[in-house]
Amino acid sequence: MNRLVLKDEQWARVAPLLPGKAGDPGRSGADNRLFLEAVLWMVRTGAPWRDLPAMFGNWNTVFRRFSRWAQTSIFEQLFQALSGDPDFEYALIDGTIIRVHQHGTGAKGGLVIRPSGARAAA
Repeated sequence: MNRLVLKDEQWARVAPLLPGKAGDPGRSGADNRLFLEAVLWMVRTGAPWRDLPAMFGNWNTVFRRFSRWAQTSIFEQLFQALSGDPDFEYALIDGTIIRVHQHGTGAKGGLVIRPSGARAAA
């Protein structure tokens, strides 16, 4: 599984925006590009975090890093940097918020007209 989503030109644009570079305070990111590829894999597949392939590292470590980055708005900066790429917009659309209305689930039924109790009392 050696198919990467992020092209070298795109990586060159977003790499300076990411925390953990040499010279940043704190621990440096082990491999920001591999982590970003793991997040893009999750976005494309919609799989649970536990199903993350081993080539990306421990799923829990990747999830905790994802959570930290999401809280500090790093993904918003990445979206701004990459949103102009027409080839990349398919990976940035989040389909997890799309839900079917409760009445559009395909259940059998429909409108049933029932006489009201007020009419029977009269």
